[in-house]
Amino acid sequence: MRAVGALAAAAAVAVTGGLTACGSDDSDAGVSGDDAAKVDISRAADGDLTKPGGARRLAEDQTQMIADSIQKSGAKNVILVIGDGTANQELTLARNYQWGAAGQIPGIDQLPLTGDYTTYSLNKKTRKPEFVTDSAASGTAWSTGTKTYNGAVGVDVDGTPQRSILEIARANGLRTGNVTTTELQDATPAVQVAHVTERKCYGPQETSEKCPENAVENGGAGSITEQLLAARADVTLGGGWETFSQVAAAGDYRGKTLEAQAKERGYRIVRSADELTKVTSADQDEPLLGVFADGNMPRIWDEAVAVRDGMRRPATRCAPNPEFTSSTPKLGDMTRKAIDLLKGDDGFFLQVESGSVDKANHEADPCGQIGETVQLSDAVSEALEFAKKEKDTLVIVTGDHAHTSQVIANDPEVDVPGLTKVLMGRDGEPIAVSYGTSLEPGEEQHTGGQVRIAAYGPGAANVVGLTDQTDPFFYITDQLGLDREKK
Repeated sequence: MRAVGALAAAAAVAVTGGLTACGSDDSDAGVSGDDAAKVDISRAADGDLTKPGGARRLAEDQTQMIADSIQKSGAKNVILVIGDGTANQELTLARNYQWGAAGQIPGIDQLPLTGDYTTYSLNKKTRKPEFVTDSAASGTAWSTGTKTYNGAVGVDVDGTPQRSILEIARANGLRTGNVTTTELQDATPAVQVAHVTERKCYGPQETSEKCPENAVENGGAGSITEQLLAARADVTLGGGWETFSQVAAAGDYRGKTLEAQAKERGYRIVRSADELTKVTSADQDEPLLGVFADGNMPRIWDEAVAVRDGMRRPATRCAPNPEFTSSTPKLGDMTRKAIDLLKGDDGFFLQVESGSVDKANHEADPCGQIGETVQLSDAVSEALEFAKKEKDTLVIVTGDHAHTSQVIANDPEVDVPGLTKVLMGRDGEPIAVSYGTSLEPGEEQHTGGQVRIAAYGPGAANVVGLTDQTDPFFYITDQLGLDREKK
């Protein structure tokens, strides 16, 4: 395993006493190479940054190694890992703070093939490009292959349902999973299991008000939660328990809570990390529903919100979130459990989301944001470790849209518009972060940049170069050999 750079490591010891930021271990988690594929997947610099070549990340010419890594096509399993609101600037901030400028984000930076995809959505009225997407339209793009309007979940610009990868995979006999750190009803997990015209239609109450055409009492398929239960993924893990107390307004489960409906449908429900650890099987006879928070799951790092004069304040260190207790599973643990439960002869499709990178970004909270990027890294590392052992697994890692955070020059004499925060990270140098799309925390907005997408395993070459956010739907279903019309 490579070091993270002589200067970076030395600074880390000086600043953190041998520990990386926020008290985690000093490991670069995950191995540096894949001997079977003859690919060096380490991307950490291991030299003296002040010397020529000290910052280089490539140990040797990559041509043959990359050629070897793309020989095989056709995957048995696909793991799609999403960092909500995670584009290059969010990855750069997390890398600089937690692993150092010369370091690598475990898992994410080790993926050997990479590209970018465009993320624009459509204007519902004009049907022309909307240059800044939301999570609902972006998720619908990769899950169904269909561009749509902001706020749409699994439907096109006319409100017509479009089948998702998860639904098609299940119809073709594969096992399926859906894991998130947000509410299960939030846009990214919802796009794989539901079809509603407005993303906030979490339960029967909201659906009757916000998207009545989807309500069961009006002949629709129901709220996001009702459709989630009907979609019947083998493994479903996240937050959003509050909605399960709502009562169905019509249909076979009329007058019953969604919790009661889940139990009658045969779901095994777990509510804590300890209960999740004890689960040894999940299938169509008894699918697993793990719900670990009333709303979004707590972030692993405490908030440190940017302010208007933040450049003139002392640099701060991120700290653990006291609300994240041992009863809450971490995303890496949920990913590993989902893989263990889904693996087998049938093959599987699994979507995993670190959803609160976006939510902390909206709140101009760099520490919350970085901590959830660490969670993203942990999830990718779990997926990559499995894929390296099982050479029939394609791992794809991306974000759904760009966001507002930027690493800027640390100059307290400059009057920076927007909100700023200065952090003291691994290298022992201050990192200035700017949020410039709003002057109010909680109101920061998405941006329209293209987003990095990277992959490992059979079919990984499809991410190389510039693609669109709709492309993953097609090459994932093709790599899995799925009949997209099969019901």
